[in-house]
Amino acid sequence: MSTGLLLSLLGLALVDSTSIGTLFIPIWLLMSPGRVRVGRILAYLGTITAFYFAVGVLLAVGGTRIVAALDGTFDSRPVLWAQLALGVALFALSFRYDGKRNRKGGGVLRWRDRATGGDSSVRWLVGLALLAALAEVATMLPYLAAVGLLTTAELSGATTVALLGAYCLVMVLPAVVLLVARVALPGPVEPLLARLNRWITEKAGGALGWVLGIAGFLLARDAAVRLGLFDLLNR
Repeated sequence: MSTGLLLSLLGLALVDSTSIGTLFIPIWLLMSPGRVRVGRILAYLGTITAFYFAVGVLLAVGGTRIVAALDGTFDSRPVLWAQLALGVALFALSFRYDGKRNRKGGGVLRWRDRATGGDSSVRWLVGLALLAALAEVATMLPYLAAVGLLTTAELSGATTVALLGAYCLVMVLPAVVLLVARVALPGPVEPLLARLNRWITEKAGGALGWVLGIAGFLLARDAAVRLGLFDLLNR
């Protein structure tokens, strides 16, 4: 195991630490009114970490077998029709998150209040973490690059799993540092988080709408092309 490999993994993990799920949402949760519920935010970060770790182990240890077992499955017409329906649904859902409609952040704030307060908060936070992680699966390029480095480094299975675990811990480390700072030094930290929070609550709804709309369009277009629907229209 070379120093170059470790430095590459560290750099990729730090890039991954700035994603929506690992930094954007934790900052948003840290600015919820009242006392910071440390255990519940750690539950969110723990869920994100566990999800990434499980995906990494699955890809690193059993990726080849999974690809072989699923060969041709995603090209079958039932799956393509399901993909088309999912894309259309996501595109339609995107209009519910129009920037003007969410300018005051009401819907976003309700999500946060539901996730950070009340008896069901842990369940909501775990669900929010899984939703964020699933939304990022297709774009987790740094993590996929890290898994690729590990699988080509000819390491033992135990070493690969240990490095994946370390990667995932580094990935959530900035959010944990912010959590500690928010609890230990609220005076200097809160104004910075407040500015970020104001931008998130005002802009997150519109940004989410764009993400859903683009993702839905790309999914639907890909399925339509592979189903030959555009060929039918041109006849």
